Amino acid sequence: MTSSDAVAPFLENPYILDLFAGPGGLDVAAHMLDVISLGIEWDKDACETRYKAGLQTWHADVSDVRRKRFHELPEELNVLAGGPPCQTYSVAGNGAGRKALDKVEKLIHRLVAGASEQEIDEQLEKLGGDPRTALVLEPLRYAIKALSCPNRNRRPFDVIVLEQVPAVKALWKVYKNALETGLPREDGTRVRYKVAEVKTLHTEAYGVPQTRRRTILIARLDEHGTPPLPAPTHHTYNPHKPKQGGPEDEQAVAQATQTTLLMGGAVAPPRPWVSMGEVLAPTTQRPEGRETPFEVVSNYGSGGDPKKRGVRTDVQPSFTVTGKVSRNAVRYQDGTPHYPDRLTIPEAGILQTFPPNYPWSGGDRSQQVGNAVPPLFGVHVLAAALSLPLPPEEKLRENWPEAGDEDRATLRKVGCGAPDDCGPNCPKPEDQSSPSASSDSSRPRTGASAKRSVK
Repeated sequence: MTSSDAVAPFLENPYILDLFAGPGGLDVAAHMLDVISLGIEWDKDACETRYKAGLQTWHADVSDVRRKRFHELPEELNVLAGGPPCQTYSVAGNGAGRKALDKVEKLIHRLVAGASEQEIDEQLEKLGGDPRTALVLEPLRYAIKALSCPNRNRRPFDVIVLEQVPAVKALWKVYKNALETGLPREDGTRVRYKVAEVKTLHTEAYGVPQTRRRTILIARLDEHGTPPLPAPTHHTYNPHKPKQGGPEDEQAVAQATQTTLLMGGAVAPPRPWVSMGEVLAPTTQRPEGRETPFEVVSNYGSGGDPKKRGVRTDVQPSFTVTGKVSRNAVRYQDGTPHYPDRLTIPEAGILQTFPPNYPWSGGDRSQQVGNAVPPLFGVHVLAAALSLPLPPEEKLRENWPEAGDEDRATLRKVGCGAPDDCGPNCPKPEDQSSPSASSDSSRPRTGASAKRSVK
């Protein structure tokens, strides 16, 4: 792995607050960088995975924590990260968020102008529609809340890292302007940030064996200087030129090198993108791996035709891993079924760059995997944000240290308020039931629980 032109770290003890933490993608990334993190996650299934993985977790609603329990958060938290639920903004979702972009943008301006929480909540009530749309405001509301919290000595977060689907790029640009203008303190002064260019990045350009686009925002307090974007390390996959090697790669190398220069990274020739076959092949750690050759048939239509399924071979990166990943068929190139004939949960996790033995737990594991941040991508983003050197990629292929019963009980007691079950601060069980597939207004409150798929 190549360093993102890292300099000496400027935070002595980075401590990440991960909003909408899901099953732990960003937390695994933090672990690889030897950075501690605390995740807030609404979905009980994702929390089961997190506890088993030994991750600090509050099983709670992000909005409720901001309103009622913000003062209980560890005062040492100095990095705010979050990937708000993307379903209402994603092209695969119901589109409510995309339709409300201009209204949400106005609310960002109101927050920066000093509007009260009550005023913003009233405006959100008028907004109506899918309640997940409003969650994109939560990171900004947390950043502003920190400035009035006595338990933190009204200290701002030093770093803010956000990621979302490309459809939210316009809102991240509004966020950028808001952070550069300055967040309001109670005394009328402002706390200003320096923000990197808001950019949509391809995860396969960072070694993830999957084509997935995410728009990121990285901000640092003014005193820490402008953060860089992570420099790409691999080729971007071109579906129109699906094979690597040959004359067309010369142009790809030149373009990737130029992108690296523009991002302020070290000039190193990009490596080939990583294929499914490379990471799913049998290993000493995972002898049950999948033998090549094989191809994966997407559950989604291609080229606007819902009946025309896209196909990727084992020498190509995977399609975007979604909550319906277990529906993707796996077969030999002559059309006969491969064994197993569906991608397994561990395989889907590996395509997301989770460790091969990551302890997926709870229900609806496909949805947990599909909505997670790819840890390897998270490593690159956090390393750039915090000016940390990148660890060896091999660390993500090592066995994950699963938490024992006693450690899980301790984590659950802190995160749920009880060592063996949900407590008073957890979302109510009836609020966590699987929504109807036809409902556009159901209330899943995190990326890990929204629009559940059939297992």
